[in-house]
Amino acid sequence: MATLYTKVKLYLEANSKTWDAEKNNIDLRNDGSGSYIKTWNVSGLEKPNDSKIAEYDSAGDTAETLHSVKKTRGLAYPELKEQLDMQYKDLLNGTTTWKDAVAKVKSDNPKE
Repeated sequence: MATLYTKVKLYLEANSKTWDAEKNNIDLRNDGSGSYIKTWNVSGLEKPNDSKIAEYDSAGDTAETLHSVKKTRGLAYPELKEQLDMQYKDLLNGTTTWKDAVAKVKSDNPKE
């Protein structure tokens, strides 16, 4: 299940706001029995109730899964200098080493 942070971020974005612009106006807490919004001082936007936040469960799950895949891919890709070297050698030799390496990382870590 998506975190409250992710669902609040999506709620803000759906209402033409951003987390970065509003993070000082919102205080999210977890008292051990669950996460909740302690403080909400977002100008022009009503504090979402539990049912409104629940509307972002599915989108939040998708966003967190995508974030996880991107993070995993980022760690799996060869370092940039190695990728540049692959590209240079591919240009010289007519090979597809770099393209193949990137495709393997993507196929090993699909978005869906």
